[in-house]
Amino acid sequence: MTQTKPLKTLALLVFLASTALLSACNTMAGAGQDITKGGQALEKSADKHAP
Repeated sequence: MTQTKPLKTLALLVFLASTALLSACNTMAGAGQDITKGGQALEKSADKHAP
């Protein structure tokens, strides 16, 4: 019975760490898409107002 508590604690820590890492990936992907859309909008505006 003394072996199960450390294993449960380790499993919980691994689960929490993986959850944090996965949510960070989604955040970075969303930020990259937003930056890309902003760059595309700037390009369109520059093309539209070019002499």
